[in-house]
Amino acid sequence: MRHNKAINHLGRKSGHRKALLANMATSLIMHKRIETTVAKAKALKMYVEPLITKSKEDSTHSRRIVFSYLKNKYAVTELFRNVAPKIADRPGGYTRILKTGFRLGDGSDMALIELVDFNEAALATTVKKEAKKSGTRRSRSKKSAEAAAPAAEQAVETAEASAETPAEEKKAE
Repeated sequence: MRHNKAINHLGRKSGHRKALLANMATSLIMHKRIETTVAKAKALKMYVEPLITKSKEDSTHSRRIVFSYLKNKYAVTELFRNVAPKIADRPGGYTRILKTGFRLGDGSDMALIELVDFNEAALATTVKKEAKKSGTRRSRSKKSAEAAAPAAEQAVETAEASAETPAEEKKAE
């Protein structure tokens, strides 16, 4: 049975694991995206998301708590100044894990972990999506009928003008 086995120890002693996660969290906050193994990415996600939630409230107390985990004042400053304002309205899920394949050396399953609101490529594709037009199986909607009415009037006027031209030519002869 696996009772009380919530965290992945990553094959390390607790001091080594805490230092590893602190360094990876610092790198993630500074670079917004890092590549690592899937197991480390999942452990990092559990480690960094509560810290990002703490950064929503910019107080001395929350800064000191986050600093006790990260141990890097530049990462804490980056988190509170740049990351926190972007994720202020997000209720959770600040990171995304994308599996990238296997490492050549040992075949380990690799992943890319990134901060969700800082992926410009993904944000650009979501912005470009247009609202889906509600399709109907009817012949015409009111808007298309109104748009077609001026075109139909012009077609009638040109047909009348072309019909008058041959009759006038006959009269002239």
